[in-house]
Parts: sequence; structure tokens; C-alpha cells
Amino acid sequence: MRRVFTPLLLAGLTSLSATAAQAALPATATLYKNPQCLCCDGYARHLEEHGVDVTVISDRDMGDVKTQAGIPYGRGSCHTIKMGAYWVEGHVPMAALDAFFDDAPDTAGIGLAGMPSGTPGMPGAKTEPYHVYTFSEHEAAPYMTL
Repeated sequence: MRRVFTPLLLAGLTSLSATAAQAALPATATLYKNPQCLCCDGYARHLEEHGVDVTVISDRDMGDVKTQAGIPYGRGSCHTIKMGAYWVEGHVPMAALDAFFDDAPDTAGIGLAGMPSGTPGMPGAKTEPYHVYTFSEHEAAPYMTL
């Protein structure tokens, strides 16, 4: 009996630790976008594939949303997302989101300027490094390069 119990216990602990590692990413998100933008819908699908329930809102003034979020001038993208206590600007790759939510830094959010090729929701291959930044009160700081 002991041999059966030990593998089952280990399997259960492994399962719990995998769940805990993924717990930092919020379960829900609200994605604000322009109605005509299809790559934003692709990013929403990407989040959903990673277990996030996404509400898409396409009838808000994006300038107002970005101002409220504190997106730095010149660092915007086509969509802005509210996830938990943070804002996410643009096509931020999942590796950066996972690290950011694990770190839980004292900042307003994380972003990736523009619409870089090869990012989640964007067609094409990666052509250059992705420079991900954090931001607060319309000021950006480097976070990571992927």
C-alpha cells in the first residue's frame, strides 16, 4: 500500500505546484480595442488559450482608455487590457506576462509598443527583439527583451 500511496502523493503535489505556478496570471481580462482591429481579437484568443476569460469592449474612446491607464506617449499599441490591478498595452508575449505577474511589481502595467510582427495576434515571423516595458503615470522603464 505504501508504494501506491507515495506515487499518488507525489503526483498530487506536482499538480498543486503546477497550479500555483500559473496562479499569478489573472483569470479574467477586459480588452479595449477599435471595432475594426482584427489582431486585437487574435490577442484575445491567445489569452483565452492560456486560460484567461477575456471580455472585449470595442465602443470606448481608446485615447481616454490609454490616458486612464497611464500609457506613455509613443509607447501605445492597438489595444489596452485591464488584468487584475494592472494594465497591459499591446501584444505582450506570454513569457513577459507570466514573469510580470509573478514579479507583481509596483507599477501600473506592462507594454510592448506598436504591433511587432510575430507577436501573439500578429502575423509573420519575429524580425527584431521585443522590448517590453513597464509604466506608471505615463513614464516607461525597460522590463525585458525577448
